[in-house]
Amino acid sequence: MGAAGSRALSRLGLSAPARPAWLGVAALGLAAVALGAVAWRARPRRRRRRQQVGTVAQLWVYPIKSCKGVPVPEAEVTALGLRVGHLRDRFWMVIKEDGHMVTARQEPRLVLVSITPEDGSLVLRAPGMDQLVVPCKLPSSNRLCDCRLFGLDIKGRDCGDKVAQWFTSFLKTEAYRLVQYETSMKGRTSKEIFPNVKDFGYRVPYPDCSPVLLHTEASLTDLNTRLKKKVKMEYFRPNIVVTGCDAFEEDSWDDLVIGDVEMKKVHLDHCGP
Repeated sequence: MGAAGSRALSRLGLSAPARPAWLGVAALGLAAVALGAVAWRARPRRRRRRQQVGTVAQLWVYPIKSCKGVPVPEAEVTALGLRVGHLRDRFWMVIKEDGHMVTARQEPRLVLVSITPEDGSLVLRAPGMDQLVVPCKLPSSNRLCDCRLFGLDIKGRDCGDKVAQWFTSFLKTEAYRLVQYETSMKGRTSKEIFPNVKDFGYRVPYPDCSPVLLHTEASLTDLNTRLKKKVKMEYFRPNIVVTGCDAFEEDSWDDLVIGDVEMKKVHLDHCGP
């Protein structure tokens, strides 16, 4: 899966956290990442010099916000996040009838919903439920929904009553619907997400704040040495997991190159969407 190199976005320098966090990064244009690819720390003032910081150990796409991820061997990195064919990262989202987002923060059972891509569709499975097939290409006759994501307006194409009933029956609390983001829709801008800092110039669909999320195995290992109950990497829901570096080293990766992909750090956070 080849592609041209990408132009990078502006960066935001942040101090190291007290515990592991995912790192939000952004890239423009199409490029590719794959398992085993070397991660390089680029030095802006020394364009020809790079420092190897690790290798890509895991790649994940999370089609539905807060549901289980899909491990992939390689993926395209776009301005809207990772893509593998029809599979797009956080392009689907569960909402209430009034359009407000629903995540595992409100409905923890969402993390039990698994997703398998098959023939241009998403096959959903959950405990006690029959499997459900959701087509990746929705009819244009499906209604557009006005949604709210962290206080910001965004559109979504309704996935239909059958899908809505499936999520409602599984969660058993109130009526829910599933919506899909389309590339023609207006995403939330970096300026809206980060109003008090420089505009990074990107738009995102349903991730919390950035197109790509990155984590490292060393930081997770460091965290687990201080916890009675160990946590797994999927708790943080990263797209890219890097191995071969020191704990918290990723906090200093303002400029990162993986394969054909050039990325810039835009945010540091402590939870996965």
